[in-house]
Amino acid sequence: MSVDRIQLQADRPYIGVLLIILFCAFAPLGDGIAKYLGDTVSIGQILAIRFAAQALFLVPLVWLTSGSIRVSRRVFRLTVIRTVLHILAIGTFFTALRYLPLADALAIAFVMPFIMLLLGRMVLNEEVGIRRLVACGIGFVGTLLVIQPSFAMVGAPALLPLLVAALFALFMLFTRQVAKDVDPIGLQAVSGLVATAVLVPAVLVGWALGLPAADLAIPTAIDAWLLAAIAVIGTLAHLLMTWALRFAPSATLAPLQYIEIPFATIIGYLIFGDLPNGLAAVGIAITMAAGLYVVFRERANAQVVPPET
Repeated sequence: MSVDRIQLQADRPYIGVLLIILFCAFAPLGDGIAKYLGDTVSIGQILAIRFAAQALFLVPLVWLTSGSIRVSRRVFRLTVIRTVLHILAIGTFFTALRYLPLADALAIAFVMPFIMLLLGRMVLNEEVGIRRLVACGIGFVGTLLVIQPSFAMVGAPALLPLLVAALFALFMLFTRQVAKDVDPIGLQAVSGLVATAVLVPAVLVGWALGLPAADLAIPTAIDAWLLAAIAVIGTLAHLLMTWALRFAPSATLAPLQYIEIPFATIIGYLIFGDLPNGLAAVGIAITMAAGLYVVFRERANAQVVPPET
């Protein structure tokens, strides 16, 4: 049986597209709940519960599917760095949501593909053509248009999503280094265990020192349900992404991730009554267009077959 035939049987793009659309709906929903809890529950407490639940859900799932969470020392070291980056990225994003509308924060953070492209060129020596570099520049301009009205209102916190984008770009860079050596669900289970081992002591120490970001409080019944929802949604979103990639190639799914922004706009409006203003809306459109160009250009380059020698 040919490789092409095997690939055709393995890929079910419609299922993959459906799963990635569900991911794009669930991910901003979890962010919206975190934004809603921002005034009553500390970020440290939210993160600790979110990652502890990830470990609690996924370790048994790995066992039930006859998988393994054993990894080599090299993979474990990289996973620890990757997990710390993940914690910092999510924590920074949740902090940004205390100041910014959900759609604006997410749109600014979507500068990540441009940062990844530049990191790929500088760190991995990947070839990046002039057209993609121009698209990166245009995408940054769009991002600045989104930042400008937010910066005028809240100041420096409007820049936090840029830090989120940089952290997630580094997170993806490390993910590339370990993804081929470990099962994706096993990787997420190990990450949940590592994050819990890092966060629980850190939050306890921060609470003892009186740091607001590590404040511990007994949540109300409603807040407890919402914290549980964040944990379930965050874990489910990662599983949806993983499962989507099993049914369709990343080149097919990557453009669809921009659907997160319209979903975030709807969720932000329904929960908080927030809508991007005119300038931010233009910036979001420019950022999405530039990002989609980069994604489609990457796919076109990946499909180029070198001439036979």
